[in-house]
Amino acid sequence: MRDPTSQRARITFAGLHDEHGYLGNFYPAPFTLKGVMWRTVEHYFQSQKFAGTEHEEAIRRVASPTIAARMGRSRARPLRPDWETVKEAIMLKALRAKFTQHPDLGERLRATGDALLVEHRARDAYWGDGDDGHGDNRLGALLMFVRAELVRAT
Repeated sequence: MRDPTSQRARITFAGLHDEHGYLGNFYPAPFTLKGVMWRTVEHYFQSQKFAGTEHEEAIRRVASPTIAARMGRSRARPLRPDWETVKEAIMLKALRAKFTQHPDLGERLRATGDALLVEHRARDAYWGDGDDGHGDNRLGALLMFVRAELVRAT
């Protein structure tokens, strides 16, 4: 779909089962980081809020990214004090692992060309585009960064 304000293509993804659902953090593409397997980017990301504690491993082991997200968002667990300063680097590390350890997904990401990648999340104006489409879309920005790295590496 094209952004009506520019000539740049716009690819919006929102759910696991839409055409570009593979871009989302819930997409089942296991990868290895820290010497262990992570089922999804969501598992890794949420668990790193509690890195080095028993909560990290508990989140890593849950069966679904939905449960991992719920556990990671719960403030019943002590959030690491540096979270706000490290969260984007952690997301980037997970995205790199996902798209390099799954060459087929890396190729699909490269095939998006120079399209603007936008996670449509009405209730998330930081990682997604927010309710009004004017959110920060940080996940989309990081995906485009990984895409550029993959293109340079080929």
